[in-house]
Amino acid sequence: MALELWLVYFVATLGLALTPGPNSLLALTHGGLYGARMALATILGGVVGFSLLIALAMFGLGALLKTAPAALIVLKWLGGAYLVWLGIQLWRAPAMSLTLSTEANRPPALRLFRQGLLSALANPKVILFYGAFLPQFIDTQRSLPMQFVVMASTFAVVEFLVELLLAVLAFRIRPWLERGGRAFNRGCGVLFVLIGVALPLAR
Repeated sequence: MALELWLVYFVATLGLALTPGPNSLLALTHGGLYGARMALATILGGVVGFSLLIALAMFGLGALLKTAPAALIVLKWLGGAYLVWLGIQLWRAPAMSLTLSTEANRPPALRLFRQGLLSALANPKVILFYGAFLPQFIDTQRSLPMQFVVMASTFAVVEFLVELLLAVLAFRIRPWLERGGRAFNRGCGVLFVLIGVALPLAR
C-alpha cells in the first residue's frame, strides 16, 4: 500500500472512528460508569467485532477481484455513492444524548467484552460500510493480502485509541458532545461526502 494512499486512509479511518456510533457511545457510557480500566474490556470487544467484519468484507472483495478484476471500478463508484449518502445522513443527525449513572455495580469484564463485541457485530450497516469503504483504497498492482493486513491493523489501532480516549474523558467530553455534537456530526458528514466524491475519481 503506497504511503500517500495510506495517509488518506488513515485520515478517513480517524474520521470514521470519531463519528458517534453505538460502540463509541458504549465506550463513553462504560467509561463514565465503571472507569477507563473496566471500559477496556468493552473497547477490546468492539475492536474484535470490527476486525471480524473487516475480514469478512476483505474476503468477499478478494474473491470478487479474482473472478472479475474490472468489478473494482463498479465497486468504487457504488461505494463512493454510499459514502456520500452516509455523509448526508450524518449531516442531518442530531447531537448525541447521553445520561450517565454512577450508582451501577461493576459487572464482570467478560460481560463488558461481550457487550462491545455484540454492539459491533449487531449493526448491519457496518458490513455495508466496509464494503463501500475498503475498495476505495485497494491498489490492484500490489499484494491484496498485505493491503488487507495494513488496512485492518490501522483501523483496529485507531478505533481502540479513539474509544479509549472517549472512556478516559467520559465526564469531560459528554457535555461537549451534547452541546456541540451537531456541528461535529456535520463536519464528519462533509468528510464522508468528500471521500465519496474524490476517491472514485482518483487514479
